[in-house]
Amino acid sequence: MATIQSLKDKYEGLDRRLAAQGNEAIDADCLMAFKYEHPDQPAQVSIDTDEFNALCPWTGLPDLGTLAITYTPINLCVELKSLKYYLLSYRDVGIVQEHAANRILNDLVSLCQPRWMKVVLEYKVRGGLHTTVSVEYPQVQPPTSGQSLE
Repeated sequence: MATIQSLKDKYEGLDRRLAAQGNEAIDADCLMAFKYEHPDQPAQVSIDTDEFNALCPWTGLPDLGTLAITYTPINLCVELKSLKYYLLSYRDVGIVQEHAANRILNDLVSLCQPRWMKVVLEYKVRGGLHTTVSVEYPQVQPPTSGQSLE
């Protein structure tokens, strides 16, 4: 039977790094768009999933999260099956949440050139910390000192 000290020693030895792929594994080429036939009628499109995952770039451990994409199309809409494959390509990529949110926004804006788009990436609690990253196009300027966020 293991002693507390032997378990502690073994636990402290769990300092290994699991393999993670680089950003080149993100497959933006699979993204597709289709023509939005009502450009004179602005619509807000909302897409969300609670199945987003990537890997911590330092440990290789999985980061799980909820992703919400909201946008107003001009001429093109994001095709959903291609978006699913695109998001699945993050599964083995070591990327921090802040970079993942920005990469997703940039790839989708490049694809469909919307009037407006917002990406919110909310990771599950890890180590007692909960993190949400929001990015927008066109970029919303943060308030200057003394200004309210509202």
